[in-house]
Amino acid sequence: MRIRRTLFLLWVVAIVANISLMACAQSIANSGDSDGTSATTISDQPDLAYVRPTHRTKANNYLFDAYGPYPIVGAAAAAGINQLSNAPPEWRQGSAGYSKRFGSDFAIAAVATTARFGLAEAFKEDTLYYRCSCSGVMPRLGHAVTSTLTARRGRDGHRVFSLPAVLAPYAGTMTAVYGWYPDRFGAKDAFRMGNYSLLAYIGGNIALEFLDGGNHSLLSRIHLHKGHNAHVDEALH
Repeated sequence: MRIRRTLFLLWVVAIVANISLMACAQSIANSGDSDGTSATTISDQPDLAYVRPTHRTKANNYLFDAYGPYPIVGAAAAAGINQLSNAPPEWRQGSAGYSKRFGSDFAIAAVATTARFGLAEAFKEDTLYYRCSCSGVMPRLGHAVTSTLTARRGRDGHRVFSLPAVLAPYAGTMTAVYGWYPDRFGAKDAFRMGNYSLLAYIGGNIALEFLDGGNHSLLSRIHLHKGHNAHVDEALH
């Protein structure tokens, strides 16, 4: 238990250190934005259609991402898979076991979403998803995958590599392992589960990119790129 607590504290220290380093890098990047240079910029071509979301819009999207229908359905599906594979076996089977797995998966997603939005706010990044204006399956698929690891920054919305987007899935699984998972689980298990969470983010972005049934569909009413009035991404043509 002492080793596990030590690893957890080291993980927290690492996160704080990364925040400090990225805050310094953000200051440097902001100072260079005036001449159009940035070391972390993925695309030098600004998106003229980009409109930075307001704090209220980001708050609404956070609530939707963390507690809306998508995470509920996702947690139910993940709990079903874990129930079939009996993972972890300590939670056993039956309705009680499924309830534990559902609650765990839902909490992991909520913590990850909170970390993503919270760190993005600290780094002044926009991690909301923006559909691509490009045509063709492969360019749109590439945009969806790339968006998992990037974010918008600045008034022009240039795309940069996003540490909050990368850390968020692992923040959720680390919290689960050191919060309510059986004692035999450790950092290695949290990292492994975080990889699965990151893949789930990629799948979610692919769904957001391709599953749109028109202006009167259910997706058009609750879809994130509709909900925050985001403009389509011009970066990948």
